[in-house]
Amino acid sequence: MREPAFWYRPRSPQSYALWPLAALYGAITGRRMLRKGVDAGIPVICVGNYHVGGAGKTPTVLALTKLLRELGETPVVLSRGYGGRLEGPVMVDRERHTASDVGDEPLMMARDVPVAVARDRLGGVALAKSQGATVILMDDGFQNPRLVKDASLIVIDSERGLGNGEVFPAGPLRAPLQVQLARTDALVLIGDGRAANDVAAELAKRNRPALRARLKPDANTVAQLLGKRVLAFAGIGDPGRFFRTLRASGIDVARTRPFADHHMFSTEEIATLAADAQREQLTLVTTEKDLARLRGSKGVPGDIVPFAVQLEFDEPAKLRQLISDHLYEARERRFSRR
Repeated sequence: MREPAFWYRPRSPQSYALWPLAALYGAITGRRMLRKGVDAGIPVICVGNYHVGGAGKTPTVLALTKLLRELGETPVVLSRGYGGRLEGPVMVDRERHTASDVGDEPLMMARDVPVAVARDRLGGVALAKSQGATVILMDDGFQNPRLVKDASLIVIDSERGLGNGEVFPAGPLRAPLQVQLARTDALVLIGDGRAANDVAAELAKRNRPALRARLKPDANTVAQLLGKRVLAFAGIGDPGRFFRTLRASGIDVARTRPFADHHMFSTEEIATLAADAQREQLTLVTTEKDLARLRGSKGVPGDIVPFAVQLEFDEPAKLRQLISDHLYEARERRFSRR
């Protein structure tokens, strides 16, 4: 879906009109988050959002994968496989699956880490453990109470923040903010903006840290694009952030084409993009997630450049200590219950 513009405007008439629905939805989701979950038997670290749409969960999951391996762990990502047809549980196989099977994010992440896709998260846990997982990294699912989370890291784009702060459909929040704050162990603020500072301050009162991070473009990809004029397209939660990142990297973005999050490109759309790029002598550039979604589609130009980024934390030692502490506490709790 494409986010309504009024979600990011304060006190809009549309939000007021939708408030009764938002109150009902918030009551249901808030009560649901209070349910007791099932213990996976191994530590579960959830990477989620307070709001619908994207903010950088996938780069955060990949950064945590690297950290956990440095700590001697064997992480397996657990995903619902949004946008895919397979209910699972199934391990993502990049040679066999497409985005229409397992979703674009699982397909992209499977290049770097084992990914289990399962609509039933308990089935996904069993599959992940059969693969030798010592830690499960949940990609999304913060509001889902099915599994006990040993740590929940919430990702926020520091430029956009939480919009008008209202619950869906009056705003972007998936549940009432106070309910979500109570279950948050740390914030990951991506970028240098100030839009999420109030949320960080609220969590600081609860002795919960906020970790600053930023998306760093791949140097080789930037070098490949410098001196060229590009047509950038993206179907992610915030295409504008992708376009801004390109420009901030010194790339000449001549044209942009935003699509809705998880957009499945039609043959006609692909042909139009290719024709426009050829006519104006532009280089096609998109995100790695979008390129994963394009795999297996007909007529996809072979010269589309995927713009690779990695998430880098301002205080990596602080993140390392945070994760180490939560892993220790999770195992200590389970050991003391034996």
